[in-house]
Amino acid sequence: MENQDLSRRTFIQTAGKAGLAAGLTGSVLTSMANGHPGAGHQTAPDPFPYKQKPLPYAYSALEPVIDAQTMEIHYTKHAAAYAKNLAEAVDAEKVDTNRVSLEELLASISRYSIKMRNNAGGHYNHSLFWELMTAPGNTTGPSAALTTAIQKDFGSMDALKTKFNSAAIGRFGSGWAWVILKKDNKLDVVSTPNQDNTLMDISEAKGQPLFGIDVWEHAYYLKYQNKRPDYINAWWSVINWDYINNRYGKLI
Repeated sequence: MENQDLSRRTFIQTAGKAGLAAGLTGSVLTSMANGHPGAGHQTAPDPFPYKQKPLPYAYSALEPVIDAQTMEIHYTKHAAAYAKNLAEAVDAEKVDTNRVSLEELLASISRYSIKMRNNAGGHYNHSLFWELMTAPGNTTGPSAALTTAIQKDFGSMDALKTKFNSAAIGRFGSGWAWVILKKDNKLDVVSTPNQDNTLMDISEAKGQPLFGIDVWEHAYYLKYQNKRPDYINAWWSVINWDYINNRYGKLI
């Protein structure tokens, strides 16, 4: 009887320790899966799902900077095609979108097809781009924290604009210009070709995109024709600083 009691107690203690170990292991794995493995630069939660979200304003809301026809074609044709093609690639390449965020997919994009790279990038870039703009007259300015960072890393807001405009104008062919936040929390200006961005593991420059401008011709050609610099200069009057300030606060 005594031996039976001892065996029972031993079993309970052993099972309890095993359960505790499993619980701790599960917690660690869950934490790592959620992107919190410990120390390191924290990123904002991925706000962009795999499906196209409604445009946050009317097609005409950004006039005269971006005309309604350009906005409608850009959103309903170009951006919608990226979302559609991304869904096809995700299905074909068996990505579990309930477990892998769009940002996580981009971070390992070298494992996937060119179709996935082009359309995952295109969908993410456009989803962010719509949020970065607001009606003329609704713009405010960088927050105190962002202003301090801009002055520290560029010298002044004018210097940032000059560097950003140069990157956007100088991007040969199609692509994007970005202000990014690097792992050391410094801001930088870069450009990427086609629908690439700095979240991708194949990108030469890496960091979290804070804001950026689309310099594909379909983004501006109906109104500005070949005058890309005019489009870029005008774009600053529709930039959504409230959104950017909030994004910056989540990223640092």
